[in-house]
Amino acid sequence: MSEHTTSTGTLRSVAVFCGSNFGVSEAYAEAARTLGTLMAQQGITLVYGGTNKGLMGVVADAVLDAGGEAIGIINQRLHDRGHLHPRLVRHEVQPHMRARKARMAELADAFIALPGGLGTLEELFEVATLTQLGDHSKACAALNTRGFYEPMRQMLAQAATEGFLKPEHRDMVLIDSDPATLLEGLRQWQAPTVSKWIGQPGS
Repeated sequence: MSEHTTSTGTLRSVAVFCGSNFGVSEAYAEAARTLGTLMAQQGITLVYGGTNKGLMGVVADAVLDAGGEAIGIINQRLHDRGHLHPRLVRHEVQPHMRARKARMAELADAFIALPGGLGTLEELFEVATLTQLGDHSKACAALNTRGFYEPMRQMLAQAATEGFLKPEHRDMVLIDSDPATLLEGLRQWQAPTVSKWIGQPGS
């Protein structure tokens, strides 16, 4: 792969990954509301998991309350349990989580992870890996409310120090505590297209 970079272009839609719980501090919900409101004001469509639970419901409500568009992509099991957000104008039901994630990635120009649990972390690292491999060229970011993603920042730095990750890939996931700064960062982001392999012939 070459060493040039490629920008994401126009930011029309962002997939937001986030917890289906609220966390221990109201600051998490406040940050989710701020992000959702800003997305609506900037004409950015929200693509998310489609439920009304936890921070997922908070960010969707904020987008809708501000007159924006929210697209819910929910898996069949959660839909059958009645977890679909009742205010969504547009939603899709996918058979399972793998199809749900693939559809969200297809609809989104970029990705933001809010604080969350295993699913949120897995979703963020999956789309970042696809960017690293060049399967897509889309910006990935984390909203660092209450320093939630500082351990991840340290882990990525450690992976680079120990020779498992190139600096370009260490730095490609934007991490910031301010939603406005994060959205602007997604617009300006450049995708590294360096090979992921380090010091190996034929890579």
